[in-house]
Amino acid sequence: MTVDYQPLGDGVVQITLNRPERLNALDGQAKRELADAWARAAADSEVRAIVLRGAGNKAFCAGSDLKEIQATGEAVASALLARALPDVGLDLNKPVVAALQGHTLGLGISLAIHCDFRIARPDTRFSFPEVRHGMLSGFSAITLPSLIGEAAALDIMLSARSFDAEEALALGLINRIAEDPHNAAIELATQLAGHSAKAMEWSKTLLLADRKRRLQQHMALVDQARQDVMLYR
Repeated sequence: MTVDYQPLGDGVVQITLNRPERLNALDGQAKRELADAWARAAADSEVRAIVLRGAGNKAFCAGSDLKEIQATGEAVASALLARALPDVGLDLNKPVVAALQGHTLGLGISLAIHCDFRIARPDTRFSFPEVRHGMLSGFSAITLPSLIGEAAALDIMLSARSFDAEEALALGLINRIAEDPHNAAIELATQLAGHSAKAMEWSKTLLLADRKRRLQQHMALVDQARQDVMLYR
């Protein structure tokens, strides 16, 4: 297994991207396992909050596994990718806290921005490098402008430039910086799990109703874009 699912007690479950030797880059199997983990958490009434982290000390997630894509010439189907992102391909009306560190690139940022809270270590480095590789972050292109604004989203997605945790905080991409984001994420998730589950569910549903509508409205366009980009790589 390259995605670990671990109940921590008090209504909190931890999902760990566990490929530290590949900087937690996600291949097709890992994306399927991640989709299954979100579905498991969504279906379990005992789960009231979720922590997402990357194993090791060097990375949260370095994106999709480019070696696999180069070897096969294919990326996973858009429907699977949507299910691998929290609350995109499957309703997940439970709070998700991402603990970020080191390399947080491409799909790594996409995972983070579809979580509800993002806590980053000071050394976290972000970038959307897809355009350099003839790829794109389709779902993030729909979500990101509402999170940080259209101009900032265009800047970081089209330039493919790297930026640090301080800039990410200033942009509104992350909620805060912490020396130990994992412990901070567990503390926050435990606090959230202590709230009314039904009130939390409806609050998240209402807060994200417009984002979900946009994602559903543009799902076919994202799929068309991904297929077209892969065709001309």
